[in-house]
Amino acid sequence: MKIVKAGVIGVGYLGKFHAQKYAKMAGVELVGVVDNDPEIAAKVAADYGCAAFTDYRELLPKVDAVSIVVPTSFHHQVALDCIEAGVDILLEKPMTTTLAEADDLIQRADAKKLILQVGHLERFNPAVLAMEKFLTVPVFIESIRISTFKNRGVDVDVVLDLMIHDIDIILSIVHSPLKSIQTVGAPVVTATTDIVNARLVFENGATANVTASRIALTNMRKMRIFQPGSYINVDFASRKVMTIHLTGDIQENGAPGQDTQVTSFPESDALNDEIIHFVQCVRDRKEPLVSGRAGRRALEVALLVMEQISQNKDLEVYQQVNAALKMKKIL
Repeated sequence: MKIVKAGVIGVGYLGKFHAQKYAKMAGVELVGVVDNDPEIAAKVAADYGCAAFTDYRELLPKVDAVSIVVPTSFHHQVALDCIEAGVDILLEKPMTTTLAEADDLIQRADAKKLILQVGHLERFNPAVLAMEKFLTVPVFIESIRISTFKNRGVDVDVVLDLMIHDIDIILSIVHSPLKSIQTVGAPVVTATTDIVNARLVFENGATANVTASRIALTNMRKMRIFQPGSYINVDFASRKVMTIHLTGDIQENGAPGQDTQVTSFPESDALNDEIIHFVQCVRDRKEPLVSGRAGRRALEVALLVMEQISQNKDLEVYQQVNAALKMKKIL
């Protein structure tokens, strides 16, 4: 088996976990990690027995594949340099900040026959993978992804930070073009939108009601899918999937008979599975589950949601919120 030489560019909160997975993976050599902060790079490198770099371009000639885990605004340039160096890429979500940047990476990766995988981690949640066999024709989807405030990921709007996960999943299970979007959102603790709701209507009639917030008092990541004769409930956090199928029987109270099944995956590791998949794609030269094109589709809808919120928002309210946050030295 060919040893895949891997590296991680950006080893902050999430990047260090990428390094950990590569370091422990059979058939993979973690060659090096990169961070602008030399102390962080040195510590992670020492923890996982590899070289430390502060300039990612020095790492590229030494590796076959990299995870790019830097702020979104740097995704395009870093990924572009990796492609030019002939290196396969696992690029964290959101893919880029613009569709033009995403298209550029896709075209260049295609031209060099390189792997371009986008890090939509929830696609590797075992509950999501398990629900696939129960899907028929989704007609209504409701997703809720809310979390307590964390001072990371706030360089982007909550749509790109959180909601894009559910957008990606919904686009992967509703096989119809998007017809219309209705949105509402507001800033609360950052200069961008912190809470948002979007109603996505598809040409085949399917509708998705999607809510995301990063200022909640609790954490919740759930999706409910309704389709003729059945209902699927996915709990991303507990990694459980519940399915209810109508049996055709009638109960004593007149309600239709139901067959309920619950499956849980308590010991799973979605990030490890995502990286295993990436390495296998590198080794076998096959298209990833979440390709650059899939990442672009999710980004396109996310940007449409953000654009509509921007058009509808009360600029005076945003200015007042931003002024208040600056006075409190939050921004």
